[in-house]
Amino acid sequence: MRMTIGQLAEITDVPASAIRFWERHGLLPAPERQSGQRRYPPQAAERIVLLRKFQQAGLSLAEVREFQQDQPRRQAMIRAKVAEIEQRMVDLDHAHQLLTHALQCGKTDIVSCPTFRDQMATWSQSG
Repeated sequence: MRMTIGQLAEITDVPASAIRFWERHGLLPAPERQSGQRRYPPQAAERIVLLRKFQQAGLSLAEVREFQQDQPRRQAMIRAKVAEIEQRMVDLDHAHQLLTHALQCGKTDIVSCPTFRDQMATWSQSG
């Protein structure tokens, strides 16, 4: 069963304007038209969920487009993005450690805390 852009927007929680934008930029296939209205197959909702996940993972529109390209280019982009995400995970872990320690630390200036300083030295050595 095909759905209108309004129905697709509602079930995916994505504005119709974003759906049209993605179509214009080749990230979503052009839908069939019925009496001038876009009509989407159920698979369009799956692709929109995927596009949202890509955005949440930090992929740019160009990277999402590249993801849909030929295998060698896609593989190179994915490797680079995985490395970037892994680095972000390390950075977030460091921030989590800092904030968790700051909640428990009695020092007025956290930078003067020996435990904090030791942790910072470890981060500098590891990366």
